[in-house]
Amino acid sequence: MARPFVPKIITANDLLEGDVIYLTAEGRWSRTYEDAVVATTQEEADDLLRKAEAQPDRIVGAYFVDTAVDEDGTPKPDHFREVFRATGPSNYFLGKQADA
Repeated sequence: MARPFVPKIITANDLLEGDVIYLTAEGRWSRTYEDAVVATTQEEADDLLRKAEAQPDRIVGAYFVDTAVDEDGTPKPDHFREVFRATGPSNYFLGKQADA
């Protein structure tokens, strides 16, 4: 029996700045996890990954991330690795955590 599909988003690293970024519905990149477009089928996920990989001048290392989706359709990281990546470096004086 086939395993049920788990919703996915596409993540990568910004080629020039190295930041963790997420593919949006508009085909742009955001540094905010919740801005990511959620694929609900494998075909959608494959299409999003192709779009991401077609931007080698902007990103590096694009891949699928299984994601949780809240009641309004917003993706939420559900694995500790992605929670860590979404919140930035562990040094509180740099990156996304500077605003916290």
